Amino acid sequence: MKLDRFDLRKQLGYLLDERRYLFYLFLLTGLVDDASSNNSNEVNRHLQKGMELLARGQFSDALSHYHAAIDGDPKNYLTYFKRATVYLAIGKPKAALDDLNEVLELRDDFLQARSQRGNLLLKMGRIDEAHIDLEHVLRSDPHNVEALNQYNLIEHIKEDYHRLELILHDHAWAEGAELLTKLIHELPYNSKLRELRAQCFEYLGSKQSAIADLTVSTKMNNDDTSGFLKLSRLHYEIGEVEESLKKIRECLKLNPDHKECMEHYRKAKPLFAHLKAMNDHSQAEEYNECIERADKALKIESTVQSVVQQLMAKKCHCANKGLDASEAIKLCTEALKYDQNDVNVLCDRAEAYLNDDDFDSAEADFHKAANIDPNSQRAQDGVKKAQNVAKQRSKKDYYKILDVKRTASKREIQRQYRKLAAKWHPDNFTDEKEKAKAEKHFVDIARAKEVLTDDEKRKMFDNGHDPLDPDSQQNAHHFHGGFPFQGGFESPFVFRFNFN
Repeated sequence: MKLDRFDLRKQLGYLLDERRYLFYLFLLTGLVDDASSNNSNEVNRHLQKGMELLARGQFSDALSHYHAAIDGDPKNYLTYFKRATVYLAIGKPKAALDDLNEVLELRDDFLQARSQRGNLLLKMGRIDEAHIDLEHVLRSDPHNVEALNQYNLIEHIKEDYHRLELILHDHAWAEGAELLTKLIHELPYNSKLRELRAQCFEYLGSKQSAIADLTVSTKMNNDDTSGFLKLSRLHYEIGEVEESLKKIRECLKLNPDHKECMEHYRKAKPLFAHLKAMNDHSQAEEYNECIERADKALKIESTVQSVVQQLMAKKCHCANKGLDASEAIKLCTEALKYDQNDVNVLCDRAEAYLNDDDFDSAEADFHKAANIDPNSQRAQDGVKKAQNVAKQRSKKDYYKILDVKRTASKREIQRQYRKLAAKWHPDNFTDEKEKAKAEKHFVDIARAKEVLTDDEKRKMFDNGHDPLDPDSQQNAHHFHGGFPFQGGFESPFVFRFNFN
């Protein structure tokens, strides 16, 4: 993790300008050189390299050199002090505090370390301990601006703590969240404040904000099983099952026997497996298997609305691709009960309505989806598609000619074509009128088979344009922004030109 000098100064709360900060770094460089003059060359090399990397803001690299220097000379208090600075810069206040404690064990009169420890203790919310350190500094250096500012802040923080207690007692969650935001700015390393604000956000219905606070809190206290459990449950409640599973695993890493974490894990793990399988089956166009997985998942979770809605939406999508249109409409309508503004479900149901020849309902659903999300290209194209399909199918419907479902596979279409071609072949008829009728029907069957067994032509037809109808084809070119082919024969191909 790389931070520049400004980030370091912000982390430590320094009130110095850039020139004073650089002077502070160079002063410490000199102190390190003096203190380490009797050390081995190897220790000196690590200290020098660590200082160079620190000055460039390469904190993680600097940290490794300070580790090596301390291993070589564990009595060098300034090395601990510099490592504490790096720990703060990369967001590890507990490790920094351990190093500052070690510094003051080795040299009790090092005021810079005591001032920094007081500042850190205050930011961690350990106010009484911070008070002692800062008071010690001010007795020796009454004009220490940083220590004085931090010392004066203590009384204001105590007043805010008292006010916060009253606010939370009255369940004034919005006011509490506002005051906690102020306190967190002043005490950024106090994880309890973030836990309290997460609780306020949760009561206010802002679970994403609660998750953000608990994520920071668990990073500060990476041994907090209750924090990981709460975080996992919040992710689950908003339908983020994979994230929920990751967080509950963190809890079980800390305590494999944690009863509540294990209970949640046993529910989240198979549910996530079903969700993943549903996506895999959908991508592989194995829609019946996708629906079966959805039904199994719904047996695991049938009460948390965001999870159920997610499962029903996926089930609707797979049903639209793999089931009878009327059944798909039914499942998509049920999915919309959980979220009536789900744009993808509305588009899926609209497509199912198209397959059921209910063009008005299809257009209505596409319109609603487009109004909810004006940027949805699927919804915008769907409105035009519904209008075109209604117009085109009033002339000729190749699906009806072959008597197949609109979701029929290519194999089903070919099988049905062979069956109808054998039935309507003109050679089967002797009566001239019947023969003429059969010839016309035979041609229609052949044209239907030509369109529906060709992926591009079928796609055009499904979008409302007959690839064998010159007028419809001309409209298709106009609709897609291309140019019609100008030739002496009827072409089923669409030519498009992209200008970048």
